[in-house]
Parts: sequence; C-alpha cells; structure tokens
Amino acid sequence: MTTDPPVEPPEPTEPPESPEPTEASTPGGPHRARIAFRRWRRTRPFWAALWTGLGGFVVFFLPMAPLGKILQVGVGGIAGMAGGVLLMAMALLILLLPGQRHTAGVIAVIAGVASFPLSNLGGLFVGMFLSVLGGSMAFAWLPEKPAGRRRPRRTAPSVERPASMGSGSA
Repeated sequence: MTTDPPVEPPEPTEPPESPEPTEASTPGGPHRARIAFRRWRRTRPFWAALWTGLGGFVVFFLPMAPLGKILQVGVGGIAGMAGGVLLMAMALLILLLPGQRHTAGVIAVIAGVASFPLSNLGGLFVGMFLSVLGGSMAFAWLPEKPAGRRRPRRTAPSVERPASMGSGSA
C-alpha cells in the first residue's frame, strides 16, 4: 500500500487570450513586409548599391588575406583598404540618397578603376568589375514615374471665333 494521495485528473484550461494580433503573428505578415520592402527598393538604385558594396567589400578585405595569398603588402594594402571603404561608403550613399546617384556613381567607377593598381589587381578583378558595374548602374538609374490615374479629357465646347479681317494683328 502506498501513502500517496489520490491524483485528480487535471482540469482542461482555456488557452490564454492573446492580445491584439500583431503583424508578425497575422497570416501574411512576412508577405506584407516583402511587399513593403519591394516598394521601398523600387524607389532607389538598389542593385547598383548592392554591386558597388560587394565590390568595395572584395577590394577592402583582399589585402587582409593571409600573407601567402597577398600580392602586395604595406602601403599598397592600406590604399586598397581605403579604396574599399570609399566604395562601401558610395554604396550607402547610392542607397540612402538616390538624388546623389550621379556623383556617387562616378566616384565608385573612379575608385573601382583606381583599385586595379592600388589593391591587388582590383581585388583580383572581381572587386573592380563589381564596383564599375554598380557605379555605372547608379549613374544610369532613373526613378520610376508614379502610375497616375488617367482621367478622361473633358472636351470644352468648341467656340467658333470670328474670321479675322485686315492685317491679322489683334
């Protein structure tokens, strides 16, 4: 015989009421976020900034590779890192201030071409290619015109003007 008290079955409990549904918990929350991001992305040269930033990343981090894989060590490595930082800054400028895309695009192309002699053949050609691609895309990007409603043109009632007489001056 045991001296344990008898066990009563647990009472069914109702799930706690959740406060008002949040955007993340409602169905379609991630979908709405994706649509909002897409809408934001289309108002700026997103892909140009992405390619420029990736090119700057390659140019910046290649001089920090192990010594056996670096072609140039010393002041050239510092110049390569400075070029990579400049390219990543131009990528942020392109993304956050689309009105300055022409200036940032030209600077990104110049820095990308300058990375060829300064930073291990321009990040082994990859960083140079990506930064020149991104800078040229930023320069060429045009903002999307908002889709406006087309209103039917109202035609004004035609008013006939009297025939002019004389020399034609009013």
